[in-house]
Formats: sequence, C-alpha cells, structure tokens
Amino acid sequence: MPQSPHRLPPDPSGIARAAALLRAGKLVAIPTETVYGLAADARNDAAVAAIFDAKGRPSFNPLIAHVADAAGAQALVEWPAEAERLAAAFWPGPLTLVLPLKPGHGLSPRVTAGLGTLGVRVPDQPATLALLRAFGGPLAAPSANPSGRLSPTTPEHVIAGLGPRVSAVLDAGPCPVGVESTILALVGAPHLLRPGGVPVEALEQALGTPVAATGADPARPQAPGQLASHYAPQAALRLDATDWRSGERRLGFGPVDCDLNLSHAGDLREAATNLFPHLHALDDGTHVIAVSPVPRHGLGLAINDRLRRAAAPRGKAGRTA
Repeated sequence: MPQSPHRLPPDPSGIARAAALLRAGKLVAIPTETVYGLAADARNDAAVAAIFDAKGRPSFNPLIAHVADAAGAQALVEWPAEAERLAAAFWPGPLTLVLPLKPGHGLSPRVTAGLGTLGVRVPDQPATLALLRAFGGPLAAPSANPSGRLSPTTPEHVIAGLGPRVSAVLDAGPCPVGVESTILALVGAPHLLRPGGVPVEALEQALGTPVAATGADPARPQAPGQLASHYAPQAALRLDATDWRSGERRLGFGPVDCDLNLSHAGDLREAATNLFPHLHALDDGTHVIAVSPVPRHGLGLAINDRLRRAAAPRGKAGRTA
C-alpha cells in the first residue's frame, strides 16, 4: 500500500532531512507564507520533471524559483534598479519578479518552459528560508496540489492531494497569507502577470509609477496562474451571489448569513487567509458553492482572480497550478 509522505518538523533536524532529500532529487512539500509548494532542485532536470509528473501539470507552464535572498536571484536573472527597489521593499514576501535569464544560470530548461525569463522570489517563512540556506541553491516550487485544483494551505491539504507522490512535507502549520504571490514582470515597463499577496497599489507606490495588467495567452503563459481554469474545487462555483439558493453551500463575505465566512468584518487580509481553507471545507463535489461579492481592490483583486479561475469552464487544457 502506498505510504503517506513523512511529516518533518520545522526544526534543524527536519530542515536537514528535507535538504538531503532535495539533494537526492526527491520532491518535498515546503511551507511558505502564501501556500505550500512542491519543491525540487531547480538545477536537476529529472527532479523538475517529477514535479510536472506528480501534479499532472502541463509542461508549457513555467515554474517559480525560490531563493534565500536577493543575491540568489541575481545569480539567475538580470537585475535592474526596479528589481532592487522592489526586493528591498517586499522580500522576503509574497512577490515574484519575472526577469530575463542570465547566461550560465544552470537551471533545468523545464523550469522556464523554454522562455527567456524566470520568476524568482524570496519566501517569508523561517523554516523554508533556513531550508534554502541549507540546500544552497534555488528550489522550483509550484503549489503542492494536483494541477488545477484548490491550492494547499495546510500539510493536510498536501497529503490529501498528492499523497505518496511527495517524499516529505516540511510541516509548519497553516499558511498565513493564503493566496499565491503577486507576479510582476520587469521586462520592459513593469506589468502585472498575476495579482497576489502584495496588493498592486503597494507596488505602484514603491515604483512611483502605474503598473499595467497584461492579458495572458492560455496556450503560452508567462507565469504560473495564468490559464483560464485554475484553483478549482470539485464542485461548481456561483460568484457574486447576493442571495442563496436551495441546496447550495454558502461562502460569505461581510455580515451575511452563510455556512462559512471569509471575513465577518469585511477584512480582505482575513478573507485571503480563509479563501482556500474554506473552499476545501465546503467542497463535497456535488453542491454548488455560492460566494458573496468581494471588493475588487487591494487583496480583493487576488481573491477575485482566484474565484474567477476556480469558476471557469474546466476543460483539460485550461487547468494548471
């Protein structure tokens, strides 16, 4: 019978064991402030291929490289003044920067899906930062879930979704931010590829310039999270629900009567933290999940992006993670 992955404590012994597994080409689920990631040595082609296989992820969808600090990013990508300013403001934190690759970067070509750019970030999670330092190199790490499904914010979500396809889970409990990183491209004028844990308003303030949003080609994404269907529960979703229908599971926002509430107080940070755990809890695969309207500013942009993709038609080609 297939075995569940080992649950490693976020202490020196667990971190050392996780680093050893990664050096051996194994997959380890790692905590971040956003969601749990499915990590492999970004320089090991076979290990990176195993990420795609474990998730059922399409090979044309690039991965994010996680590094211990800005110096680790500078070894892989070109580093303009805007990157320095943003890294100083938001790293460690839920911001991924997409930048041109440097020659001799040493990464598996599967990480970039053949693109000339790479998404890099420094996660704000003590155990994972310690792991990155102990490992001594970049880790490719998309969300630790089957491709297209709800993102995992607890070790239990990882184990339920991927089970024995993962060698170990570095268990640091629930993820506090709860939605994936913001992805900002610094190729030409700064432009947003995915809203996430850093609000676009904060990016614009740090840069001193507006940040444009870029539409994605579903057949050729520039970054994770750009395909039409993504982050999906088994059940269908009904968005911007201002009333409840018979038989629905009700996900509220603000002072409404519901089964679970993203935030009774209407706090977008609390709502982002609760989004995926509440969708996991309500998803029985049969009842429609109706979701209250969520404001479309600040972290509400990221919440609505995830909900829109979760509710999209679920053709095979539209799924990714």
